Amino acid sequence: MKIILKMVGVVLAVAIVAALGGAYWMGMILNPSPTEARKERSMYDFMMKDIDGNDVKLEKYKGNVVMLVNTASRCGLTPQYEGLQAIYDKYKDRGFTVLGFPANNFMGQEPGTDAEIKEFCTLNYSVSFPMFSKISVKGADQHPLYSFLTHKETNPGMDGDITWNFEKFLADRNGRMIARFSPRTLPTDPAVIEAIERALSDAEAEAAR
Repeated sequence: MKIILKMVGVVLAVAIVAALGGAYWMGMILNPSPTEARKERSMYDFMMKDIDGNDVKLEKYKGNVVMLVNTASRCGLTPQYEGLQAIYDKYKDRGFTVLGFPANNFMGQEPGTDAEIKEFCTLNYSVSFPMFSKISVKGADQHPLYSFLTHKETNPGMDGDITWNFEKFLADRNGRMIARFSPRTLPTDPAVIEAIERALSDAEAEAAR
């Protein structure tokens, strides 16, 4: 009886696999690969928690030139908050914003709670650009937004692991990534300013047409 049941099971399994086009395709349907899961997505698809715990869909920033940066409070690069605030103040009225994503991926340099991070940024750097709840930007628990930003399939030409705190991505008004800057590149570096101004000018020219 057991042999018969096993034979029936085998026949059924073969029939199911054949119907779905083979074991490989069955696996793809039930468990899509990370590449398939990321396919045809944009930064606007992501819902994030802000620093106060509120849901924010990044589609809110559609039409703006956006800089996305992973931040930390106890890093040698933490003073870059000052430069990030400076460029935000300079260009926000032209449709530019900075989005800060605290992360504790590098030597435990962002250990605090969201409330502690907010207090630190406000008291020390008068940060007023949008800050979000702490996430992971690399590794097994990488947030899907940073998976999107760092994979070749979704961000070709600017893909690759986040290397340290304060890595910067620049998106145009349509959410397309147009530049990536290393952690040590200051927010006020001429190359960063040039990229921001070019993106804003292109957006303004398009709006005027």
